[in-house]
Amino acid sequence: MGEKIRVGTSSWADPGFVEEWYPPGLPARDRLPYYAERFDAVEVNSTFYGQPRADVTRGWAERTPAGFEFSMKLYQKFTHPRMFKETALESAPGSDGALLDLLAHVTQSDIDDYRSGVEPLANAGKLGALLAQFPASFKDSPESRDYLTTLLRAFADYPIAVELRHRSWSDAVGDTLAMLDAFGAAWVQIDEPKFRFSIRQNYLLNVKSFYYMRLHGRNAAQWWKHDKSEDRYNYLYSGDELREFADIAGAAKTLVKKSYLYTNNHFSAKSVVNAVMLKAQLGEPIDGEYPPELVERYPEIEGLVTTSANVFALTSAASSPLLR
Repeated sequence: MGEKIRVGTSSWADPGFVEEWYPPGLPARDRLPYYAERFDAVEVNSTFYGQPRADVTRGWAERTPAGFEFSMKLYQKFTHPRMFKETALESAPGSDGALLDLLAHVTQSDIDDYRSGVEPLANAGKLGALLAQFPASFKDSPESRDYLTTLLRAFADYPIAVELRHRSWSDAVGDTLAMLDAFGAAWVQIDEPKFRFSIRQNYLLNVKSFYYMRLHGRNAAQWWKHDKSEDRYNYLYSGDELREFADIAGAAKTLVKKSYLYTNNHFSAKSVVNAVMLKAQLGEPIDGEYPPELVERYPEIEGLVTTSANVFALTSAASSPLLR
């Protein structure tokens, strides 16, 4: 039933990519085309920190090949109001709390701004799904359900995937599924360290339009306590650990129109390595060349990728018609 599974990473501009994967000296503008030569989908994390801009997303569409898709994370104001207020307070210390509460309230203007920002990708046929990623503090309650229903209705004409992390949602699995199914929204299946209040999932699909899975890693020791936020994603899945997800995604492929599988363990480009391993397990083509240093650091992909000297890889990327 479905097209081929799309495997990618949850960003193409993460610092771990820049330092560990891209050829030295590759201009920032050329990172997306370089990425798009190797993967056919990406999850955009930058739109969590700021509303997408049409001039920027239009450029993304122009610099990627036909068939490439972007899954766009919703702006933090939609899913993390507390974080939005904290960010605003950092920008303007001493701001009035009541004013911040008012600013954190989602308006129709916020929705319109986001929609206009992603429209160039939709018009180009390159918009995958919108990702509404909620924090573990977002618990099932009448108020939460009302808000989520309002958000789903606001973006009902786009494919939307919802990531819920608190166990209260899976404890009320029937009600949660009914709410998501009513809007054709995919319940994001996630792999992450499990704690007492972590959501429990069976990795089954809930809608036939698309399937959405995210792998965050299993670094339980640094999940809540870490020096830097990227430390929590310092985890490399083994081939045996990935096999479960490859099998699940392979089975889902026969039941849905599209499948997205994203690796979010970006520390030291481990998400790239695991994405390559998943593509190999799924029988998907592994395109492009990879720096030999990456293969030396991660022998798990030796024999799976074609390597080249960094200078040759840079020359090859620069000569690509995507970069002209």
